[in-house]
Amino acid sequence: MIATWTAEDAGVLRLPSGRLVRGRGLRRALPEGPVPDFGVYLLGRRPAGVPWEARWLPWRDFWLPSRPAEARAVLAEAWRRAGAERVEIACGGGRGRTGTALACLAVLDGIPAGQAVDFVRRHYDRHAVETPWQKRYVRDFGAPRT
Repeated sequence: MIATWTAEDAGVLRLPSGRLVRGRGLRRALPEGPVPDFGVYLLGRRPAGVPWEARWLPWRDFWLPSRPAEARAVLAEAWRRAGAERVEIACGGGRGRTGTALACLAVLDGIPAGQAVDFVRRHYDRHAVETPWQKRYVRDFGAPRT
């Protein structure tokens, strides 16, 4: 059985493929309704444990992931799992790092890297992806790897 979010659930972004991913800020209360099956937490320090499967990506506020190769692998795993599971991406406020990660998922979903930030701002949060280097990270995320 597929257990994904609904498009009406708080913070849920629908990618062009139909995958649904929830973004949120950890400083706010857990939204009502179903809990994630898998969470990716983008924080400078290891987060508190949660009762679902989770990955921590070291990522300081307003910056970029400390371990880019690991970030790419974990975001790819989140994108794959979002096809059949409730996946949550979260940072402290739910905008900068979360928006950047959601834009990377949009790139993995087929949105051109140069359009992914605008897509996330239109469909998730108009303030998502807070810094020029986060925007550049998304653009470079879509570049061919050598």
